[in-house]
Amino acid sequence: MGDAIVGMVANPLSGRDIRRLVTQASVFPTAEKANMIQRMLTALGAVGVHRALLSTDLGGISASVFRALERHRATGPRGHDGRWPEVEFLDGQPIRQTAQDTVDAVRRMVTAGARVIVCLGGDGTARVASSAAGDVPLLALSTGTNNVFPAVREATIAGLAAGLVATGAVPAERATARAKLLEVRAGDRTETALVDVAVSTERHVGARAVWDPATVTQLFCAFAEPDAIGLSSVLGQLSPVGRDEPHGVTARLAAAAPRQVLAPIAPGLVVPVGVRDIEPMRPGSAHRVDARAGVIAVDGERELTFGPGDEPAVRLRADGPRCVDVPAVLAASARLGLLRRTAADLGSVDTDV
Repeated sequence: MGDAIVGMVANPLSGRDIRRLVTQASVFPTAEKANMIQRMLTALGAVGVHRALLSTDLGGISASVFRALERHRATGPRGHDGRWPEVEFLDGQPIRQTAQDTVDAVRRMVTAGARVIVCLGGDGTARVASSAAGDVPLLALSTGTNNVFPAVREATIAGLAAGLVATGAVPAERATARAKLLEVRAGDRTETALVDVAVSTERHVGARAVWDPATVTQLFCAFAEPDAIGLSSVLGQLSPVGRDEPHGVTARLAAAAPRQVLAPIAPGLVVPVGVRDIEPMRPGSAHRVDARAGVIAVDGERELTFGPGDEPAVRLRADGPRCVDVPAVLAASARLGLLRRTAADLGSVDTDV
């Protein structure tokens, strides 16, 4: 299996943006993020991963995991939690408490040879993690406010899937799929999105999160699922597009439009949104932004301000991050018998099948 390394990055600020103040969004506690990492460590150790890399933070996640490691070493592996991998904390760099912390941690994981990177956060965390992961498979777990791209999945199952891919027991080419990507260009600046791009009439980044659709004039979606939450839910109800379909969808929004849809744009917030001019987005084709000035939000967070000379445009790309398909990994595991053990096997783990 070689040096099977799994990287884990947890955003301490995910699930804590303005949307939890203006809606009934839940706050994802630090303790649960740390518990998720511990459950993943148990699963990784069970399938033969010997080394894990963990981002550090000022929010208490890495500190909680460190204390759990000390307790685990003191008491020794117990039957239900087994032997954990060696955990290396990626300290030694300034912690800014911004998205750059995620980017720096993921880059270090890639350099260190991580074969899978697990990120805990919302759509924004997955977006910045994917920008730094390159070709390393990404497994995004939901701990944010609006969670469309990351999966809501038990961390133990995610850890098993990540471990089986990292050890090579399930080949990555059979267990990963390329996600689509939206690329936004405004003047000399470029941003990417994994789910949606929204053009807002507001002129300032402000609190970053977009929660009022009345300010949005154009919407671009890499995929739009009927059961999603967030801005992509607008088109998910009118022109659904799956993650595995090659195209995307775009539309213009206007409060006075004759076609209205009730959209769950945030937890506890369902509002009517006027929609007109729905069009498909083909890979590689550029779609111009109509507004002469405003703010562009990527995956729900305002990132780019633009003026008359910037001429922003959005295009769909097919070369997004490689994402671990957890159900496919566990289905392959069942076919190959990777998790089967006999009485003689108990007490030792061998994933070479």
